[in-house]
Amino acid sequence: MTKVAAIQMVSGHDRAVNLAEAARLLKEAAERGAKVAVLPENFAVLATSQMRACGEQEVGDSPVVRRFLAEQARSLGLWIVGGSMPLANRPDGSAIADRVRASCLVYDDQGREVARYDKIHLFDAMVEDAHGQYRESDAFEPGDQVVTIDTPAGRLGLAICYDLRFPELFRALREQGVDWVCLPSAFTWQTGDAHWHALIRARAIENQIWVVAPGQGGQNSERRRTYGHSLVCDPWGKEVVEIEEGPGVALADVSLEHLKQVRTRMPVWEHRRL
Repeated sequence: MTKVAAIQMVSGHDRAVNLAEAARLLKEAAERGAKVAVLPENFAVLATSQMRACGEQEVGDSPVVRRFLAEQARSLGLWIVGGSMPLANRPDGSAIADRVRASCLVYDDQGREVARYDKIHLFDAMVEDAHGQYRESDAFEPGDQVVTIDTPAGRLGLAICYDLRFPELFRALREQGVDWVCLPSAFTWQTGDAHWHALIRARAIENQIWVVAPGQGGQNSERRRTYGHSLVCDPWGKEVVEIEEGPGVALADVSLEHLKQVRTRMPVWEHRRL
């Protein structure tokens, strides 16, 4: 078994404050025995108006968030899944002219950047909250690559927030041999209250995988309230640990033996017909 931490935050519009809070929570996760910690979506940069400038800085010679993640991973001896952050280039290095990618970067315990996933599904929706309309595609370019990486907790598949609503992505990740999937998120309160638990349990059950889902959880700004309820769900669909609101660390033992037992006793993957 390997301890994995889902870190919940209530990020605001001050990057320095957000990073200080992330450092505090990562330190807590490491002190409690976590070998891998997963930060939420937009953990460092929340405001859409800041995305372009930050995305350009992060692909330049003086990145702030990337350097922070590398230093934290190295100093804590911790694998870190860096939630999501803006990058103004594609994985092949080509520049993006007018938007950024929402990228999830993974760092090993030596501080090396070992994986990058760019959010494939963008949240363009009407929500009955103070914000009203969300159009991620105005600021973000979608990714197009399915990404997995070997970690101390097994083979990890990367997904971000709105990706949760697209089971074909999780199917593709399972086909690539993942044991667990992380889902850094910033669900709105309304959509989270309606669908968060049901969708996470469904993705875990139908693919027989662990799901580690850290979120933003609280009043992030005057017009934005996020749902939180960061949790770890096992391959049988049991929610092992959960934090409802506010910053904190949800820590769970991810057991590959339990995963093997679930898949052996009910080998649904071998029973597929379509």
